[in-house]
Amino acid sequence: MTKIAFIGAGSLGFTRGLVRDVLTFPLLQDATLALMDVDPERLEFAQRSVQRIVDMGKYPAKVEATLDREEALKDADVVLVTILANGVDVWRHDIEIPKKYGVDTNIGDTRGPSGIFRALRTIPVMLDIARDMERCCPDAHMLNYTNPMVMLCRAMQRETSVKLTGLCHSVQGTAEMLARWIGAPMDEVTYTCAGINHMAWYLKYEWNGTDAYPLIRQAVTQRPEVYNQEIVRNEMFLHLDYYVTESSGHNSEYNWWFRKRPDLIEKYCTHGTGWNPGEYAYIIKGYEKREATWREDARKWFASDTPISLERGHEYAAYIINALMGGEPFEFNGNVANTNLVTNLPPNACVEVPVWASRKGLSPAHVGALPPSVAMLTGLTSQIEEMAVEAALTGDPRLVFQAIAHDPLTASVLSLAEIRQMTNEMFEKNRPYLPQFQHFEA
Repeated sequence: MTKIAFIGAGSLGFTRGLVRDVLTFPLLQDATLALMDVDPERLEFAQRSVQRIVDMGKYPAKVEATLDREEALKDADVVLVTILANGVDVWRHDIEIPKKYGVDTNIGDTRGPSGIFRALRTIPVMLDIARDMERCCPDAHMLNYTNPMVMLCRAMQRETSVKLTGLCHSVQGTAEMLARWIGAPMDEVTYTCAGINHMAWYLKYEWNGTDAYPLIRQAVTQRPEVYNQEIVRNEMFLHLDYYVTESSGHNSEYNWWFRKRPDLIEKYCTHGTGWNPGEYAYIIKGYEKREATWREDARKWFASDTPISLERGHEYAAYIINALMGGEPFEFNGNVANTNLVTNLPPNACVEVPVWASRKGLSPAHVGALPPSVAMLTGLTSQIEEMAVEAALTGDPRLVFQAIAHDPLTASVLSLAEIRQMTNEMFEKNRPYLPQFQHFEA
């Protein structure tokens, strides 16, 4: 019997969908599903939701719920992590303080000054979870969905012995989007994708064994509805020749080109990003809305006769768990340590590459070097995040400032002195949440 622990099970939509997918595999239908969250009310809803799915499918699975993390982890085979460290009252400053200085982001949860401070707060929590795993389930695999993906996974890979990978929807989501643009069935598409999370590149994208990039370029340049759907990413593709995985909203923040002037933001970033036009704090507004309505959404879910289809979805984690437990091997893109997998990214940095899951564990694939046109930005970003992780683990505020000083968007609009002032202001707002820092002056 497989035991799967959900840490942060109060992420109701994700937990329900993943449980539904897991239970479609015969090998996993008698699994113990151990749900853990710090919010008792959300945990209760999660338990009731998961039990209803078990009952609907008449599965022999067992559902447990606890506020005690160690209890949930004890003897687990797989651990799913979907946590949010601190609420909107804290991390809204990650976006609002840089905005005041002219660093205009609209998501701010993965890299840059906002992503780095989110990492500083979240890394200690993730390390605690990983160290609990070392004690309670040393042979388990962690599948992490929490952002900022690169920095969290890198800290745990560096400081603990836990077997882990980070999972993101962007690789398969973008691959499916490109297939729609050229009219290719997904079962006829193959690709090799590598880099770092949210900045991985399709080094090959083929339809029935033939290079499909000419068809993608044709779609982007000749069909305005395609170009306008992902303006930032399409501009990057047209000029750098490789397609990047994560959305235009995210990628507009990760480089020098699109958000350093108001006219560029208007031209490239207020349309086709997947985010509310012109609202840098849209993610905060969306989070606040979800917080205000989740109980009503849950009530409607429970009131429905058929609140969820029991057909399997496309979530990687369920396929990975099935493979790890001895089912059919499964290939996916995961976040792992760079053991000479991508040869022109920093050694041991967290990279996103093809990985095979099987009963033997997780086996990442050697990819080689990224092409020069995309290696420079990816390498710089990876080095910045290496520096930020070092800062988080050593409690060195100077390193935090220096990491932010090299962030492309920040450096394109601020001087070093301004960046230092901004970093110190962000430290002051975060003082209660950064116990690893004895000093808060960069």
